[in-house]
Formats: sequence, structure tokens, C-alpha cells
Amino acid sequence: MTDFAARRRMMVDTQVRPSDVTKFPIIEAMLAVPRELFVPDSLREAAYSGGNVEIGRDRVLLEPRTLAKMLDGLDVQADELVLDVGCGYGYSSAVVARMAQAVVALEEDESIAAETQGLLAEVGADNAILHTGPLSEGAAEHGPYDVILVQGGVAELPQTLEEQLKDGGRIACLFMDGALGAVRIGYKSAGTVSWRFEFNAGAPVLPGFGKQPAFTL
Repeated sequence: MTDFAARRRMMVDTQVRPSDVTKFPIIEAMLAVPRELFVPDSLREAAYSGGNVEIGRDRVLLEPRTLAKMLDGLDVQADELVLDVGCGYGYSSAVVARMAQAVVALEEDESIAAETQGLLAEVGADNAILHTGPLSEGAAEHGPYDVILVQGGVAELPQTLEEQLKDGGRIACLFMDGALGAVRIGYKSAGTVSWRFEFNAGAPVLPGFGKQPAFTL
């Protein structure tokens, strides 16, 4: 029988800590949440690999390093409300739930979302709620948010999501340009988001986050 707890410890020791992620809440959460539960059964053995895990329909569970460094840059606080965009089966939401006051887990793929709330309940993430709907539209009825975390590639960020971020809030996006990607943290001040480069990574662009066609006459 696979010792997934040992694999979690190895994931943190070989993928997370060496990436200069040392904040205790992140380390504690990634050691506690059983990542293998949040992928299809056939992929459980790959859950702790060093890369993205495909969960179907050109969607992935971001590699541990990418998620950990995004959370490190966001510096989520215990009194904050977080929107987790493209949560998939809910792994990232379960991790963030251990760090924040509450998490809104947003997923649009109904075949995935059908399992998400049950998995979150199974790991005791009672402060995470599932919202099903288009990822690009966010979940305005639960916001505005202190933090927004986008779980996949972004070519162009929908204005709707920026509008759901509180003034003084932060947003993490993996901006893709072809095969190359850069994670940036955005800081909202006076209604405007300014971006800071964090690190390089890669993931498929999420539905609704592609480049919008330019208007021509």
C-alpha cells in the first residue's frame, strides 16, 4: 500500500522548501491536506509528482511548487476571504482553507464540481464553499475578496475578476505567452491593479482566459 503521508512529507521537503517557501501556514497546510484525494483515482500515484497533473479537459492540478510559491507571494492572512478560481477537485481550496477565514471554490466543469464539495467536507474544510459557474465571471455574490488565486494559465485576465478584488487586495495569476509563463502578483490600489513578477511556471490557459480577438472594422 502506498504511503501517501510519506510522499507528502517528501513533496514538501524536495519541492516546496527548496523553492524558498518557508512560511509555516503554507508548510503546515501542504503537509496536512491529502493531495491524492483531489485527482481522479487513476492518477493518485502521480499526485505528488514534480509537475502539473492533468485532471481532464485540458485542465491541471498545478504542481506543488507553483501553488506554494503563489501562496507565498499572496501572504494569505487568517482573517481574509479568498476566491479560488478553477479549483478543480478542490485541493488548492482545501490548502487555502487552512490559512484563510473562508474560501469560495469556483469551478465551471460540472463533472468535476460534482465531487468537489464532498472532498472538501471529507478533509474538514468547512470554511470552503463551492460555487459552480463560468470561471471568467468569478463569484461576485460572495465578494469582494481580499485575495484571488487563479488555478491555471491566463492569457488575458477578465475585468470582472479585477472588479471583485477589494482595494488593498492581492491576486495571483500565471500569465502565459505561448509555452512560456510567468506568475505575477497584482496589488489593487485606488481601483487599479499593479503587477509584480514572482517566478516562471506553466499551465494550460483556462477557459475564458484566452486572448480576446481585437476589434477591427
